[in-house]
Amino acid sequence: MALNTASIRKDFPLLCQKKSPVYFDNACTTLRPAQVLQKIREYYEQYPSCGGRSHHKIGERVTEEVLKARKTVSDFFNAKSESEMIFTRNTTEGINLVCNSLRLKKGDTVLCSDKEHNSNLVPWLEAGKRGMRHKIFSFGNIEDFKRKIKGIKFVSIVQTSNVDGSSQDIKEMTGIAHDNNALVLIDAAQSAPHKEVNVRKIDCDFLACSSHKMLGPSGMGLLYGKTAALEQLNQFLVGGDTVTNTTFSSFTPEKIPERFEAGLQDYAGIIGAAEAVRYLKKIGLSNIEKHEHALNAKLSEGLTGLGAQILGPEEPELRSGIVSFNVKNLDPHNVALMLDAQNIMIRSGMHCVHSWFNANRLKGSARASLYLYNTPEEVDMMVEQMRKIVKLA
Repeated sequence: MALNTASIRKDFPLLCQKKSPVYFDNACTTLRPAQVLQKIREYYEQYPSCGGRSHHKIGERVTEEVLKARKTVSDFFNAKSESEMIFTRNTTEGINLVCNSLRLKKGDTVLCSDKEHNSNLVPWLEAGKRGMRHKIFSFGNIEDFKRKIKGIKFVSIVQTSNVDGSSQDIKEMTGIAHDNNALVLIDAAQSAPHKEVNVRKIDCDFLACSSHKMLGPSGMGLLYGKTAALEQLNQFLVGGDTVTNTTFSSFTPEKIPERFEAGLQDYAGIIGAAEAVRYLKKIGLSNIEKHEHALNAKLSEGLTGLGAQILGPEEPELRSGIVSFNVKNLDPHNVALMLDAQNIMIRSGMHCVHSWFNANRLKGSARASLYLYNTPEEVDMMVEQMRKIVKLA
């Protein structure tokens, strides 16, 4: 079913302005619909209290809304139970929580791909200071993965790359990892907003993503974990709400997931994130995926016609909504600045994947990332401006 972008755009205040921007930086953060903004305001205006602590009317309302939100997001990912969903600040915190709570020993090895975001690389490099080892395989290369998995204790891999939008078969990789007695964490920051991510089909042990990349508030993330996997984690952040009782010399941990959610939570963020998930479900992830592929094909054709080199697979349908490109004799930062002067917003640089760009001797790229509210007309506008930029060069 084709998306009714004219109707969708009415839900986004920034796109209702007289001179609305062409916003092609969705891989960094998406815009938020009025429904999400209203839900956030609802908390602050109607029940701005603590959840799980105060038993007055508005305190109970917060607790009820958080429970509903946890159920909504757990259903979205098809988790077995809402207790398998932990609220975090972002994907980075979710990965760090697992990295620092795992009962890995000195000498144990973690396997990652060569296209990991810094958020799924640096925590494991830092863990090296504790004696853990780190190994790299070639992104999407199943045979290389099979070779490298021998003796691995833990696998932490991205599903969809924010460099070029390409994806790897994480279901197959998870199966191979489990056959070799390794647990698996999936970085779904760039996949969860754009396609169905079913944790039970994938059979991953952990999965992390960020609300701000899927129409929700910033500073809000999700960490899924199988109950058995979460029970293997030590507590990392502790304090208020992570315990049921204390003495001067001991404490009793809370049940899962609350034992991993230290301190007062971002209740407005949690409630807003659930509303964003409801919005995505209403639109339909398969519809979003098809819409992005169509826009990607159109933009890719326009840019390659101007001599641009696009990173990643040649087929646009294999690159999600991301078009990462370079044009000979043009610095990607200058491309982004010149487009911004025409109210077209993209990103430039190494996109927090410095390791891959450095290994491939690239200084970066210009990156347009598309989403459900973007239109073919906006693509035409970018291609036309790129034609002028290339001519100037």
